Amino acid sequence: MDLKPIEEQVIVITGASSGIGLATAHLAAKRGAKVVLGARSEQTLALVAEEIRRGGGEACYFVTDVSRREKLVGLANAAMEKFGRIDTWVNDAAVAIYGRLDEVTEEDSRRMFDINFWGVVNGSLVAVPYLKRSGGGALINIGSEVSDAIVPLQGMYSASKHAVKGFTDSLRVELEEVDKGKIAITLIQPTAVDTPYPQHARNYMDREPKLPAPQIHPDQVAEAILDAATNHRRNVKVGLQATLNTAVAAFLPSLGDKIAAKQVDRQQYDEPPRNPEGTLHIPGETGQVTGSGPSTPPMTGNGATETVESDSFFLPVPTLAI
Repeated sequence: MDLKPIEEQVIVITGASSGIGLATAHLAAKRGAKVVLGARSEQTLALVAEEIRRGGGEACYFVTDVSRREKLVGLANAAMEKFGRIDTWVNDAAVAIYGRLDEVTEEDSRRMFDINFWGVVNGSLVAVPYLKRSGGGALINIGSEVSDAIVPLQGMYSASKHAVKGFTDSLRVELEEVDKGKIAITLIQPTAVDTPYPQHARNYMDREPKLPAPQIHPDQVAEAILDAATNHRRNVKVGLQATLNTAVAAFLPSLGDKIAAKQVDRQQYDEPPRNPEGTLHIPGETGQVTGSGPSTPPMTGNGATETVESDSFFLPVPTLAI
């Protein structure tokens, strides 16, 4: 399946106002792609688009809520009006909830599924006709290592990412194998990534949420996304921990359960919640690629501050080997 070089592409990205989506937008623009940014955060989108243009790139944006399909139609139309085609569509928008499954409200759980799962469904089904009109292209959905594994206190998030994988795999078979079409469909499954994910999450805990160590940088995921935009990939694990954790979940599920249980006490900073409502129901305007870490970094033995913001849902490699 032939895909265009990045510098010849028009790339649509949802969730483009922070984290992986923002990192991907910057990297794609730097390499010559025309980028179309979608998110709920209008002020941030405007600033990002202007920054890309000042750097010599081409960008436009459209304020969109991925849970509403008509808004994604608007995003696609904005791309067509500005650049005349769509070559790659990246469904990145997502949000998290920290809390036990029996404590999280149905309203919050449904809202998260509207964004994480239905946002991918809506984006994919809107994108496909436009990609066909352009003669083919790439559809890239962002899953997670917890598309195969799970993590406690983020149970509904894990469920939403399992659903994303199921939908993406089914759509791939229908379009690639049954129709023999020219749309390359990829699922990206990163390990934990140093983004504002914990700060944006709806938090039911009595402490500030975090992701356990180690984390990878968002640029590593952005590289995988742009590679999938130019080279047909079925699914891509990003980060060694993603490969290990999904393998344990598949081949040693009972061990995976025990390892997952140990993550309950590794998902909080020793400080009160900063913004427990997060961005589940309202847009965020921080415009950050990476996470903020603890309010006061812990001290090392020599009195220096220690950087701890990193993450994987399971144990580090040496512990897994025990």
